[in-house]
Amino acid sequence: MERKIGIGIFIFAIALTVRFFCGVYHHDEFPETHFFVKHRPIWKWTFHSPLGMSDSGIEELSKEEQIEQQYFNEFVRNQGLSR
Repeated sequence: MERKIGIGIFIFAIALTVRFFCGVYHHDEFPETHFFVKHRPIWKWTFHSPLGMSDSGIEELSKEEQIEQQYFNEFVRNQGLSR
């Protein structure tokens, strides 16, 4: 019984670690989805760019879209992904 509890805790810890340190992003130019490792832990799993490849500025987006764009920039674009 103790062994099953230990295995369950181990699997839960692995799943939690993957959730915090891995994610997927939708490429801002091509219709592709990519798996990546995050540089810091965050609960967010999927990342996308509301701006995409448009020439618009971040100021023109709603508050929620601005936050999403900042996350995309920090975790994807500034890390050298989505090029």
